[in-house]
Amino acid sequence: MPLTPDQEAEIAEARATTRPTLRAISDGMEAHLYVAHPVLDHGLIRVVDYMGDDAAICQAARVSYGRGTKAVSDDAGLIRYLMRHWHSTPFEMCEVKFHVKLPVFVARQWIRHRTANVNEYSARYSILDREFYIPAPDQLAAQSTVNNQGRGELLEGAEAQRVLDILREDAMRAYDHYEDMLSTEGQKGLARELARMNLPANIYTQWYWKCDLHNLFHFLRLRADHHAQYEIRVYAQTMCAIVKDWVPQAYAAFEDYRLGGVNLSGKAAEALKRRLAGEAVTFETSGMSRGEWREFCEVWG
Repeated sequence: MPLTPDQEAEIAEARATTRPTLRAISDGMEAHLYVAHPVLDHGLIRVVDYMGDDAAICQAARVSYGRGTKAVSDDAGLIRYLMRHWHSTPFEMCEVKFHVKLPVFVARQWIRHRTANVNEYSARYSILDREFYIPAPDQLAAQSTVNNQGRGELLEGAEAQRVLDILREDAMRAYDHYEDMLSTEGQKGLARELARMNLPANIYTQWYWKCDLHNLFHFLRLRADHHAQYEIRVYAQTMCAIVKDWVPQAYAAFEDYRLGGVNLSGKAAEALKRRLAGEAVTFETSGMSRGEWREFCEVWG
C-alpha cells in the first residue's frame, strides 16, 4: 500500500476512535472513511470526511425537516427527477473531502475542474519522495491517428522496452540532481522552491480535494468516460465506486442519465427523427460536422 508509516498510523488511530453524532450518516460511506484505495503504481484515494446522504438531497429539494417526509421509493423518484431535469442545488447539499496521491501531470488535468477546494502538498516547504508513475506495458500506446488527444495502437517489443527504460532513467536522473542541488554537504544547497523545477511531471504529489456532489458528478461524467485519459480515468472510477456506496440512489440516477445517457444536438436529433421515418441520412445531408457525425454513428450506427 503506497502509504507512509505516519499516514498508516494516522488512519489506524482515526478508525479506532468512534464518536457519537447527531448528524446524518451513510453506512456505505462510513465503511470508506480513511481507507486508502490504491490507484496506479504509487497513488491512492481515501475519504477524509463527508456530509450528507440521499435523504439530504431530498430534504433540500423539499425544504423539509428531519430525515425526509416521504417513502424511500418517493425519494428515489424525486432524485431521478432532479437528475433528469438538470437540477443542481439539491445535490450541492452533499460534500466529500478526499485525500489523493497522484502524478503531477494528472493533477494538472484534474485542477482544470475549478469547483473544488484544494490544498496541495508543498514542495516549497517539503521534499518530494522518490516516487514516479511508470505506465504498465499495456498502457504504452502510440499517438492516435484520429484523435489528437488520444492513444492508438500499443507499442510492443523493443520499442516499448526502450520507452520504459527512458522514463525510468530520466526520472531517476532528475531526482538524483534534485537531491544533489538540495544537499548542504560542502555547499549552501539550492532552495527547495527552486530545486523542484527540475523534477519530471510523473513524480507524485498529494492533495486534499473537497467538492460538493453536484460538481463531483460533473467531474466523474467527464473523467470516468472511456474517452478520458487512462491515468485520470482510474481515479474517477475508484471515486465512482465510493460515491455509489455513499449515495446509492443519487449515483443510480447519475449512472442512468449521465454515464449511460446520450446528449443530442438539434441537428443530431433531427437526423435521428429522419432515420426513424425511413430516410437514409448521410454525413453530407446531416448538417453535422465530421466529428459530430462520427460520434453520432458510434452511438446510433
